[in-house]
Amino acid sequence: MAVYCGASVGNKAIYQEQTKVLGQWMTNNKYDLVYGGGNIGLMGILADTVIDNGGKAIGVMPKFLMERELAYQAITEMHIVTDMHERKRKMIDLADCYLALPGGPGTLEEISEVVSWGRVGEHQNPCVFFNVEGYYDLLAEFFDKMVRDGFLTEADRAKIFFSDDLDAIQAFIATFTPPTIRQYK
Repeated sequence: MAVYCGASVGNKAIYQEQTKVLGQWMTNNKYDLVYGGGNIGLMGILADTVIDNGGKAIGVMPKFLMERELAYQAITEMHIVTDMHERKRKMIDLADCYLALPGGPGTLEEISEVVSWGRVGEHQNPCVFFNVEGYYDLLAEFFDKMVRDGFLTEADRAKIFFSDDLDAIQAFIATFTPPTIRQYK
């Protein structure tokens, strides 16, 4: 499972707490972690939790970030890539599900790209927003507006899941069917 999340921890303790809950849930459900490879922020907390619970943490980091010494040295596997574009492609290729924890513009950009790539057939996997304390409520409303205004089909909207309930997330993943590859007329 690829998890996109912040290199910061945010300013509410619940973000850190739910990141640990997610990491424990991932190992309990045999999901390997594919992530940005960092040792700071929610990324570091998630990797620590997965590793501490016997799971695998696979990092994908561009060389320029490695040079800033942000890499987590104790993870299971690290893929060094040229740039952010290569990182995103590699993470998509290594994972069979994509989930966003709360994060900043980078987190939003990466999960949004994964959603978009799914619509055009670049992957066939579920996209989930772990909506801790309603963090992604406004984005969910925006996707709903896209449907109302004719820029997103209801069927494709149903393939983008927002929840803070890990049981509901597990059920969504287990029953996911890929969207029909978008055709242009």
